[in-house]
Order: sequence, then structure tokens, then C-alpha cells
Amino acid sequence: MKRVKVKLTERVPGKKSETKRMRREGFIPVEIYGKGVENIHAWISAKDFLSLPHGETFLIEAEVNGEKRVCILKDIQFGWLGDNPIHVDLYDLANVTEIEVEVPIEFVGTPAGVELGGTFEALMHSLTIKARPANLPDKITIDVSGLGLGDALHVRDIQPPEGCVILDNPEETIAVVVEPEAEEVVEEEAEAPEEEQQASE
Repeated sequence: MKRVKVKLTERVPGKKSETKRMRREGFIPVEIYGKGVENIHAWISAKDFLSLPHGETFLIEAEVNGEKRVCILKDIQFGWLGDNPIHVDLYDLANVTEIEVEVPIEFVGTPAGVELGGTFEALMHSLTIKARPANLPDKITIDVSGLGLGDALHVRDIQPPEGCVILDNPEETIAVVVEPEAEEVVEEEAEAPEEEQQASE
């Protein structure tokens, strides 16, 4: 799995003046915690945070005052606008044997049914995986080229990556190829000849 190195700045909780200043200078508060480890309060620059990978699972190697912690992004709190991160939680994996995370799905190939006029619809965009941190995949690639008209792909159809267990309901539908709707033929009523219309008036 990809590792991203990030340098954090130590944060002293309770100092409102520092909090206002750091936020004003473009920093986001970070909390690092985990099983049997000491919590760390820190800051991450908004620039570094926004440059983190999107659409894949990754580990964060966070460094604070020379100490390195290997973590996974656990939670992000956003402001009322919904697009401005105001707090970040990182989970330390030092004492973790297995972890459950959502891993994004990448669909590849063009379904055979689409070439026949069908429409591909993805109903799930991630799968919940349980694995050792070292076995976590960046993403799960699914080839959908074999899906024909009306075919559906379920969780049970997916072969999990080595060392991983998929926790989602096996019967849940991941994607379908919807058959094209039959065109309705609307028969217009034939208009009566003009003479007949006049005679009936």
C-alpha cells in the first residue's frame, strides 16, 4: 500500500490564541490516537492535507518532533460549508493486528451489454475490507467487460485480494447493466377527411 510522508507541528490543546493564529495561517488541527499508544495533538498545513491522494486507500507516515507514527486517515470533520476541513483524526497502527477500512472500487473494461445498447450503473463505489495493515490494497479493481444485458455483479462474485476479507453483504449488488427501454409506439388517430368533418358539424 502507498505511504505518504507528512510533517506535523506539535499542538498545545487549550491555547485559544495559538488555535486562532494557526488556523489563520492555514493549519488544521490533527489528533493521533490508537490502541496502547499515547495521543498526539498536532497541526497539518491545509496545503499538505489537500495534496493527499484521492480515490485510493493509503497509509500516512506522520512525523512530529522527530517521532514517526504510521497511521490511517480515520475521520475528517468539515465546516458548515461542507468543503473546508476543520479537524482530522489519524489512527495509529503500531499495535494493530487487523483493521477494517473502506477501499475504493475501480471498474475497468466496457461491459458487453453496453455495446448492445445497455447502460452500466455502479451501485457501490467501495468495499469494506478486513486485513493486516501490510495487506491493505490501494483499491479493488473489477473487470466488468463480461457483463451482458441485464447482468448484475454482486459482492459474492468478487475475489478479495490476498490476505483480505470482504465484510459487505455477499448478496449486495455492486453494479448492473440495465437493458434499454423498449420504445413505445404511439398510434396517432387518423384525422377524418375534411368533408366528413364539415358534414358532422
